[in-house]
Amino acid sequence: MLIKIFGAAVQGIEATLITIEVNCSKGIKFMLVGLPDASVKESHERIVSALQVNGYKFPRQQIVINMSPADIRKEGTAYDLPLAIGILAASEGLKQDRLEDYIIMGELSLDGSILPIKGVLPIAIKARELGFKGIILPKKNAREAAVVNNLDVYGVDNICEVVDFFNQEGTLDKVIIDTRAEFYNAQQLFEFDFSDVKGQENVKRALEVAAAGGHNLIMIGPPGAGKSMMAKRMPSILPPFTLHEALETTKIHSVAGKIGTETSLMARRPFRSPHHTISDVALVGGGSFPQPGEISLAHNGVLFLDELPEFSRNVLEVMRQPLEDRRITISRSKFTIEYPASFMLVSSMNPCPCGYYNHPEKECVCPNGAVQKYLNKISGPLLDRIDIHIEIIPVPFDKISDKTPAEASSFIRERVIRAREIQIERFKEEDGVYCNAQMSTKLLSKYASPDNAGLDLLKMAMDRFNLSARAYDRILKVSRTIADLDNSEKILPKHLAEAINYRNLDRQTWANM
Repeated sequence: MLIKIFGAAVQGIEATLITIEVNCSKGIKFMLVGLPDASVKESHERIVSALQVNGYKFPRQQIVINMSPADIRKEGTAYDLPLAIGILAASEGLKQDRLEDYIIMGELSLDGSILPIKGVLPIAIKARELGFKGIILPKKNAREAAVVNNLDVYGVDNICEVVDFFNQEGTLDKVIIDTRAEFYNAQQLFEFDFSDVKGQENVKRALEVAAAGGHNLIMIGPPGAGKSMMAKRMPSILPPFTLHEALETTKIHSVAGKIGTETSLMARRPFRSPHHTISDVALVGGGSFPQPGEISLAHNGVLFLDELPEFSRNVLEVMRQPLEDRRITISRSKFTIEYPASFMLVSSMNPCPCGYYNHPEKECVCPNGAVQKYLNKISGPLLDRIDIHIEIIPVPFDKISDKTPAEASSFIRERVIRAREIQIERFKEEDGVYCNAQMSTKLLSKYASPDNAGLDLLKMAMDRFNLSARAYDRILKVSRTIADLDNSEKILPKHLAEAINYRNLDRQTWANM
């Protein structure tokens, strides 16, 4: 008997419908075709055990299974459940009249229990898009899929529940969540707050400007000055997610298997902080079966690279193109996958190998040329792509011991949101541009043209600090953001002066030892 059942394959962050055709006839062979990988082929042993343990007979017939379209590679253990249900239906051990209404996915253990899988959210979106009535999947993934409305989501713990459901001998409870309520309630919950940071007002200002315009930033300072402490608080001042951003970011984390069992829709912007020993593939994504890397997991959020010069130079250089294009394309011989990577880069570094160059109290013990050599670990083109360079000095004792709480993140966030609202209104006709950091050269000339006094100031800075054309564009973008924070329609010389001051590492006098 021939039956059809439906599953899905995830490629990049999108799902593709997979039609599983199962035919039982006379014979004793088991054949699985349609480009399955080793883990899909191994499903035979898991299915046999799961059916036997739960009192179902594995048919003693020739079973041929085709997974269509046959030119897409089928990977992972998520096909165990639809294959098992298909075999039971084809051998007339299960009613098939409702099979075409559902996409079924799940990994089987030997006792028939159903284990969680990756990529549930893209699969649920595809199920609704194609007009399926519902989706049946592991209970631990049910909240994630229930984000998608107009789709019946059923979470199951055991294969018996699925068999009883299709045989109309039992019912399954729909998983229903109030996505919007959960989403908006969780947006204000942050583990870290800027009220904990004593002093460092100039650095907080730079972080506020960076958050307001979506600018990349690097902090340079000695050990213990508070670089990592402040970086961890960046998400608390970024504008809240829109539902579209949250859905897009959740899809990436779903594909990577980073969504918790109690999570439905991500409500807070991601903060990713990989160790400096990370490989280039782990950072940008890829592998034999491509997965999103850290830059994609940080999409719509913050990627924090602590001790930037300690990262492999090759790792840093592969970020240059994603920083400009805000996406990463991974090409293989038979397919190409594109992951979004619109992240805000926040990085930190010591000023020299010993860490005390330019320290107000401690003396640098590095030999001549060591500071410049240390800085040269970061290429000029990469530094050009970082809009804001801010130098940090240690907080004096009287500031550390001060019991007065600093300004809370909520107040800074309000100013950032107001500046972002100005930018959203400004770029409403521009496709894919939401903040000042995303402006092209054409948009810069339209929205960030300084007056004559500002041009004179810029010319002097370009000549004095030997700035590149890319640095010129970055200064204009940052000055536009500073003007937005000031609620100023025009870019004034004071806005340009502050933006120029955020180019510390461009100065010829820096690190001349």
